[in-house]
Amino acid sequence: MNLMSVITMPGARAYPPRMTCFNASFWQSLEEGKFTTTCCNTCGEATFPPKPICPRCWALNPSWRRISPLGVIYSYTVVHAPPSVFAAEAPYAVGIVDLDEGLRVALRLIGAPERLAVGARGAVVTLKYDDGPYFAFLTDGSKPR
Repeated sequence: MNLMSVITMPGARAYPPRMTCFNASFWQSLEEGKFTTTCCNTCGEATFPPKPICPRCWALNPSWRRISPLGVIYSYTVVHAPPSVFAAEAPYAVGIVDLDEGLRVALRLIGAPERLAVGARGAVVTLKYDDGPYFAFLTDGSKPR
């Protein structure tokens, strides 16, 4: 599996994620260009965001699994009136992406506005800020045939 594309962003993240002992593996993998999540060792359920407890069988034995960053936009919206911490970034798009491996993920959408469309293909990318990584979905505008 190829490494994720990395886009260098200026400055610090507007709203840094909460880092915990549990999710440190996710953020470290993202820093290395790998998109990962948890998978239950009992029933096989993969979840995103990563979870220490399986939502299907309640087992407490997840393992980390690398997943493909490729997917398709399921739904999206453009935010024109954001919370104050994101005001400088407006307007911006957020959406729900169906990853090729079956997970549905909510995240920021980046790329040319005319390429944002339900059904548009793309990939999750790493956004490299001065204070750490984040992730977003970059669409190329193509649609499955």
